[in-house]
Amino acid sequence: MSAQQVFSIASSLALISWIMLVILPGRPWVTRVVTTKLVPGLFAILYTAIAGSLFWRSPGSFSTLASVGILFSNPWLLLAGWVHYLAFDLLIGSWELEDSHECGIPHLIVVPCLLLTFMFGPAGWLLYSIVRSVRRIDSRTYSRE
Repeated sequence: MSAQQVFSIASSLALISWIMLVILPGRPWVTRVVTTKLVPGLFAILYTAIAGSLFWRSPGSFSTLASVGILFSNPWLLLAGWVHYLAFDLLIGSWELEDSHECGIPHLIVVPCLLLTFMFGPAGWLLYSIVRSVRRIDSRTYSRE
């Protein structure tokens, strides 16, 4: 199987997982099993297999930006980096959804955060953090009245 084929499979699996987060927010098995254990677990196994077998034998390193570019010139190590992003962004999205339930944040407000996290990781987490902070301030304001 080529790196491109594995990329397509991993990306499709991530997309399906994100769709589940958006359209099945009330199903605990989505975040407690699929998007926090099963899919990230598969990504972790894939990442470990690729990075463990190739990292030490490849030119490049994480010491400079240029050496990271050299490291990621290997399509398999580039794929490992992509899978790393897929796993951690999905974990953050799952946390956002679970946390929003605990904080009483309406799902329609969380959906843009999830979409942004899916596409641009840290920017989505930042938006969710802002939403969460505003929600807490609003909750404290209303509880005093």
